[in-house]
Amino acid sequence: MTTLDGAWRARAVSASDAVRTIKSGERVFVHGAAATPLALLEALTDRTDLERVRLYHLHLEGPCRFTEPRYEGVFRSVSFFTGPALRRPIAEGRADFMPIFLSDIPELLRSRQIPLDVALLQLSPPDRHGLCTLGTSVDAARAAADSGARLIAEINERMPRTHGHSTVPLSALSAYTVVDRPLPEVAGKPESDVEGRIGELIAALIEDGSTLQLGIGAIPNAVLARLGDKRDLGIYTEMFSDGVLDLVDAGVITNRYKKIHPGRLTTSFVNGTRRLYDFVDDNPTVELHPCDRTNDTARIRQNPKVIAINSALQLDLTGQICADSLGHAIYSGIGGQMDFIHGAALSEGGKPIIALPSTAAKGQVSRIVAALQPGAGVVTTRGHVHWVVTEWGAVNLHGLTLVERGRALISIAHPDFRQELERQLAELRHFVL
Repeated sequence: MTTLDGAWRARAVSASDAVRTIKSGERVFVHGAAATPLALLEALTDRTDLERVRLYHLHLEGPCRFTEPRYEGVFRSVSFFTGPALRRPIAEGRADFMPIFLSDIPELLRSRQIPLDVALLQLSPPDRHGLCTLGTSVDAARAAADSGARLIAEINERMPRTHGHSTVPLSALSAYTVVDRPLPEVAGKPESDVEGRIGELIAALIEDGSTLQLGIGAIPNAVLARLGDKRDLGIYTEMFSDGVLDLVDAGVITNRYKKIHPGRLTTSFVNGTRRLYDFVDDNPTVELHPCDRTNDTARIRQNPKVIAINSALQLDLTGQICADSLGHAIYSGIGGQMDFIHGAALSEGGKPIIALPSTAAKGQVSRIVAALQPGAGVVTTRGHVHWVVTEWGAVNLHGLTLVERGRALISIAHPDFRQELERQLAELRHFVL
């Protein structure tokens, strides 16, 4: 609840007036995830006098009308990390994707290698000092807000006020509108037997005092649900969701042994349900920092026993991890996978983990393959991969030869595909079965 004199509300304008100064040809950063400024985006899309406006963003939540074919030539989206709304436009050439580590994005903006003209932000209301916050997503928005761009904000009465490197002075805003709407929520789904088994295998690898990096989804939630008997876990991650809250309440997550931000849950953004947003609201035990800090390998490695849990769409028998595309079709992005896989490997007692179901397409396709699809993006190289976990087991590829890796991965492939994978491995590596 803000205690600043309510006069700041009187200075608010409509969303359409707030975006009126945006000109054709300008480069615009758009705040992402639960902080997507939907009112500003809708007002911008309603403009009929624009062309060649370039929109830079991470994953966006909610309607993205600017991606519709009729806006081709008006808006050009550039995703640093792709969400469902942008997959088809990118595949059809109406939008574009930038392969980049999450940790590298802020410097692109600060250095003005990407010279932003405008940053569209969603902020929490100002406090008595006139300071708003970036709320649920600091990530690359911190650099966008600091890059010299004009700041246009959607101040949401329901945006949590967050701690960390999150403040934005009301006086820095060129214009702002005020809204009172719930944030988009992402609720977890009931786990499948496969996800539950993967969760069990990963939980067995986690020791007391470990520092966790994990994202959103069924497998991270399955892991978290099985950590109730652990002690003194820490959170140092690029994002977290509702799955950590029960462990905080149970005293399992204490952050006691972290070297970077001890005693605090450290993240770059949060995405989940209202329960999560209420938890982070004005909570000094949660700190949100820019993604070049949370994902800095030099910082990650200082924490003890870093457990980095990341996913894959496909991997080959040498251990190459494809996580951002299905062949040439961009599905997500590089994100922070490599930042944390490498950081965990350098952490004392750390374990970098790639976790995935052994099959896709309702069991018709093996995710472990002899060769990646043409166009597949290698997000984690075979030189960086360590632990790989499917529902059939967990193997550590670090220090194994190509033949040894292939055999280890076949041992955790679905049994329906193992014989063919063994034949392909023998053919590739020139040995007799």
